[in-house]
Amino acid sequence: MSERPSQSILEALPPATLLETGNQRLIRGGVACMHDVETVREYVGYENQHQRRRWVLRMLADRAATLRESTPEDGSAGSQTHYLR
Repeated sequence: MSERPSQSILEALPPATLLETGNQRLIRGGVACMHDVETVREYVGYENQHQRRRWVLRMLADRAATLRESTPEDGSAGSQTHYLR
């Protein structure tokens, strides 16, 4: 079976663990390890329900934008833009 590339970040640092830390360097590193928009979406949802820190949400939005830019133009990425607005 094939796992999503970011599955390991979800297992190693689930949203509650990664985003509840006060360590900005850990959060930045975790965000850098996210390799698909679906994973970023899970962390955005958690952050929106809990602390709603603007800098974290901005970092996640930037990561999602970067991932969408690197996604092939097959129409699958366009439907994922609404959750970060």
